[in-house]
Amino acid sequence: MRLGLSGLTSRGRSFLAAGITAVVCAIVLGQPALTRVGVLLLVLPVLCALLVGRNRYQLSLNRTLSPGLVAAGQPATVQLTLHNDARIRTGLLLVEDQLPYALGNRPRFVVDGLKAGSPRSTTYQVRSDVRGNFTIGPLLVRVSDPFGLVELGRSFHASTQLVVTPRTVPLPPVPIGGAWTGAGDNRPRAFATGSAEDVTVREYRRGDDLRRVHWRSSARTGELMVRREEQPWQSRATLVLDNRATAHRGTGASSSLEAAVSHAASIAAHLTQRGFTVRLVTADGEDPNSVWHDRSRGQDVSPILEALAVLDTTRRAHLATDWIAEAGHDGVLIALLGDLDDHDHTALRRMRISGRRPLALALDVDAWARPSSPPAGRAAWLSSLGWAAINVRPSDALAPVWQELGRRAEAPGSATAAEGSLR
Repeated sequence: MRLGLSGLTSRGRSFLAAGITAVVCAIVLGQPALTRVGVLLLVLPVLCALLVGRNRYQLSLNRTLSPGLVAAGQPATVQLTLHNDARIRTGLLLVEDQLPYALGNRPRFVVDGLKAGSPRSTTYQVRSDVRGNFTIGPLLVRVSDPFGLVELGRSFHASTQLVVTPRTVPLPPVPIGGAWTGAGDNRPRAFATGSAEDVTVREYRRGDDLRRVHWRSSARTGELMVRREEQPWQSRATLVLDNRATAHRGTGASSSLEAAVSHAASIAAHLTQRGFTVRLVTADGEDPNSVWHDRSRGQDVSPILEALAVLDTTRRAHLATDWIAEAGHDGVLIALLGDLDDHDHTALRRMRISGRRPLALALDVDAWARPSSPPAGRAAWLSSLGWAAINVRPSDALAPVWQELGRRAEAPGSATAAEGSLR
């Protein structure tokens, strides 16, 4: 009873106040008919509170999200299925699913009484224009009487995660690193079959298959070593994304960081579609969800898109280089860089000498804060370090920028170019 009275709505409280007022007026004025009206107004919300409070509804919920991974601006469908596990019919149910602001308004439904053992399903769509990992739920169910005098809220604890990845744009195939993306000549070949003495080994990395451990070399060196005789058939590409807070300008969806993330997602999807195994590297180092040397995930760009969906800025002052393990074995290197200074010289030079000539999209981040600012000369500075680089401004479409970068990658460039100074 106490639980039911605590759920009185404004209408229920108004009925109680009107009933008390009618009874008092009837006593003062000596009107028996008015007393009956007052008693009715008092009894009705009390009876409703008693019925709603004593009912112990047993409801189960099944929430289905399809798909669970969508690009920004694309809708996802949520299906809610309520099942009445009790032996009695439920009353009127007011259903509200909890959503973050980015996914839109909270959906509300009215479910008429559910029969014992029967389910009821409803669907709605959500969409976000910004990337991120969003929590859908928990579901709030309000039990009400037919007159709307009493309402009790009950919440489910279950929730569902929706991952919204950055927007991507299709890119044309261009020559990078001296070969066309995904071309047969750009695919590494397996080592010829030989004896155990001919096996090439390297240090163990997290994610390597333990079946590839070469125990004889491990015993000789004192560290785990793995065989390299079975190379992935996919070409390899390393995507470096500068996510330092000091390297970007602007806020929210219109910041230079968001542009860099969107460009990185488009490039990763483009390379993966053309047979590349892509790994993601940020200013903090290699992303643990991007297993670059895992052959079984070579054609799946989802781990990189999921990592980009939740990527945030870092307070690091300099770019990490500990992910550069072996010179000449990093494949194609593509970097999306923000604001640079002479302190980044060592990191950029080490990236350049780790393999073939790297490519860079140098974001003119000042233009994101001040559109009228003059173009920066970061691409020229990177070119002096042996990079094939191009400046990117907010108004530049990625597809033509990507084509121009491919032309610069084809152009003859000296790997030992004079080292310039960024001003």
